[in-house]
Amino acid sequence: MYQINYNKVSHFIEVENTKNGLYAKIYLNQGASLQEFTLNGHAIIRDLSPLTYDDTYASSILFPFANRVKDGEYMFKGKLFKLETNQKEENNALHGLVYNKSFEIVESKTEADCVSIILQYNEINETKGFPYTFNIQIKYEFRKDALALKVTVKNTSAKAFPFTLGWHPYFHSENLYESEILMDSTCKIILGDRNITTGTTKTSTELPIKIENKQLDDCWALNSDKVLFKTPKYDLQFNASGNNNFLQVYTPPKANTIAIEPTTGVSDSYNNKLGLEVLKPNEVYTIEWLIKII
Repeated sequence: MYQINYNKVSHFIEVENTKNGLYAKIYLNQGASLQEFTLNGHAIIRDLSPLTYDDTYASSILFPFANRVKDGEYMFKGKLFKLETNQKEENNALHGLVYNKSFEIVESKTEADCVSIILQYNEINETKGFPYTFNIQIKYEFRKDALALKVTVKNTSAKAFPFTLGWHPYFHSENLYESEILMDSTCKIILGDRNITTGTTKTSTELPIKIENKQLDDCWALNSDKVLFKTPKYDLQFNASGNNNFLQVYTPPKANTIAIEPTTGVSDSYNNKLGLEVLKPNEVYTIEWLIKII
């Protein structure tokens, strides 16, 4: 049986089903991020301590831009905008505007074979460099061997705005050296100084990418939304809806941990336009990411 517990003091939600080995912990005041997750008995997302959320953006939803905006500056409809550069060491705007927002619970529902939670943040103020309002809902649906993460964004302002979306989870492997990633890509993003996109190059991913001792911070454009992460203890399949699918892979300074990030854009999409979309007033955009133990 699924149970949902809400800690009103620390503002987190716990979801648990001891029978099928599921546990999840979602922090409402850190962008509704899923920072601990055991699926089918495998602890695939773990607390990253001593690394902090401010440094890792662990499992944060990345909106209205995934990754970086160079110098926080971009042009849209002939006008120059300037975002806060929260990544001081590289002078970039990083990972959007909702990763540190407090979400509220809209709905929670338990059924025999699944549990779902809908969380919401409503931006009613215009932000420096992004003078628009919006509503964002995050729906987590947990099953025995799968998680469906659905993000719905509505433009509530009177003007159209540019956007990309992403999710920044870190996964644990008992032996990352022996783990590998399989994807279908013929295009890799070239990252230059300050991890800003400078172009693309042809690539081939016919063979698995073996993690071994690689220090990764790489991005690929996907031909298929299907991605596999194979570890000695479990295999995880990723799928995504939407037309623009990219994958960012990053190895942080923590053993046996890797960020595998599905996104709809790349570093500096606001300027290079790769994956960039525009949401008109009152329009709604929805994307769903699915991860499943196979």
